[in-house]
Amino acid sequence: MTNVINQNHEQLEWHAINWRVVTTMINNLRQRIYRASATGDLKKVRNLQKLMMKSRANHLLAIRKVTQINRGKHTAGVDNQVIDDHKGREHLYKLLSQTTSEKIYPVKRVYIAKRIGKSALLGSQLFSNDVNKL
Repeated sequence: MTNVINQNHEQLEWHAINWRVVTTMINNLRQRIYRASATGDLKKVRNLQKLMMKSRANHLLAIRKVTQINRGKHTAGVDNQVIDDHKGREHLYKLLSQTTSEKIYPVKRVYIAKRIGKSALLGSQLFSNDVNKL
């Protein structure tokens, strides 16, 4: 992971990321948070949660889940964006790493027409907010 992303966040090669290592790092951090909460050490839980929110591996895995793994990956959000290439994911990572604590807006609810003439409520959000929530 360290050879893929340098310290300045300048260069990211999406296709070269070892996802097994990234997933292992995040799972280990989740286990540490669980163990600390099970023992009742709230200070350690909060510190580990802060570490997870700032973690590069967490950002990368969140972007991967939103843009590659999720079932709705081809559905545009409120911003009418569908990110389906490596450059878009790299750009989203740069945006996510630059903004530290931006306001996350609630899901926008829109009624869409269905076949029978009825309407259904659809909830959609910005990709950057979707990634921040993970």
